[in-house]
Amino acid sequence: MEEQQNEAKESSSSTTTTTATSPNTHLRTSSNTACRNCGGPTTFTPPPKWSEVSPPPNYRPIRSSAINLPINNSQQAIILAPVPQSQKVHTISPPYFFQVPTKKITHPDDIRRFHDSDSGKNFLGFVVALSESIRGHKISDHCHQSLTLTSILSLLQTLFLWVDEIPPVQQSSRYGNYSYRVWHGRMTENAESLMLQFLSDDLRSATIEIIPYFTDSFGNSSRIDYGTGHETNFAAWLYCLARLGLLKEEDYPAVVSRVFVKYLELMRKLQTVYCLEPAGSHGVWGLDDYHFLPFIFGSSQLIDHKYIKPKSIHNQDILDNFADEYLYLSCIYFVKKVKRGLFAEHSPMLNDISGVPTWSKVNSGLLKMYKAEVLEKVPIMQHFLFGWLIKWYILGSLLSS
Repeated sequence: MEEQQNEAKESSSSTTTTTATSPNTHLRTSSNTACRNCGGPTTFTPPPKWSEVSPPPNYRPIRSSAINLPINNSQQAIILAPVPQSQKVHTISPPYFFQVPTKKITHPDDIRRFHDSDSGKNFLGFVVALSESIRGHKISDHCHQSLTLTSILSLLQTLFLWVDEIPPVQQSSRYGNYSYRVWHGRMTENAESLMLQFLSDDLRSATIEIIPYFTDSFGNSSRIDYGTGHETNFAAWLYCLARLGLLKEEDYPAVVSRVFVKYLELMRKLQTVYCLEPAGSHGVWGLDDYHFLPFIFGSSQLIDHKYIKPKSIHNQDILDNFADEYLYLSCIYFVKKVKRGLFAEHSPMLNDISGVPTWSKVNSGLLKMYKAEVLEKVPIMQHFLFGWLIKWYILGSLLSS
């Protein structure tokens, strides 16, 4: 019995040794039953083929092959849209028919009617004209400053000082400090007296129409939030002053480099002190949680700049030295200051824009994006106001009250 077991072990070991060391052993390829060395038949049987009853499992490879993804319709529409053009503001003349402005937009069709109207085109043309007026200029460059602009700057400085007089209260919630409502209430109560600082006697009745735009320019006191819709109201307030003839084309550079810069400074203070919640923010897929227009004006400032390019936003030395002179760099500097982590992760859209070769393309793209993502969005424009200065039209004809 022991002899039989020894013979079996020797037979097994000799078979194993032959299999492992024999030079005649064939290597099977994965695709067929032929040896890849000599072409002869392999010693291993091929794997069974997949049957219809049991097909191979579906899986997604780690790196998918290149495919043509479906086109994003909204992005494609922005790319193909024409660049908005500047327009001369149509000033009014007596007799005046000022009225309390009201909301009119409730449906996407209303958005189309607004943009097809003279008021919609002229308002957007005013924003473009402001952008063109600051092209190639630094914030500190000398510019014409009228008495009206001086009064507006004094007005904004007053609002700025009120923030120091109304400190935030201690509360557990992250957003929306209740002291903001006190500040907003004081601003609303004094709005008329602030307007009368620069309105002539024959235009005093205009306060009934321009005050609602002004009070909606600094956020919502109920929700304690702020967004691009409120910023658009400030642009609409400036547009109304241009319609009244108080702001002329020679004032436009100072409107951006003095008034809008001061407004931006005030809003950043309100956002940080009272922790205003972003209104309708796109999160990481937006330019900024609160603002849009300073990116437009700032990109115009940098057109044809000899050294600073769109990719320069990743250079911290450039941001440190030139943020006070260029609105675009100021916005990037502020974003990097208040947000943590990699820039490409918390601001992917701004990061993508930095890859655009020229500032002129950045500016034209932002203008188209502002029209599509702000002025054509019902959730934003449903709060926009229409009166006698910014008229509401349907198919080119003025709506009767």
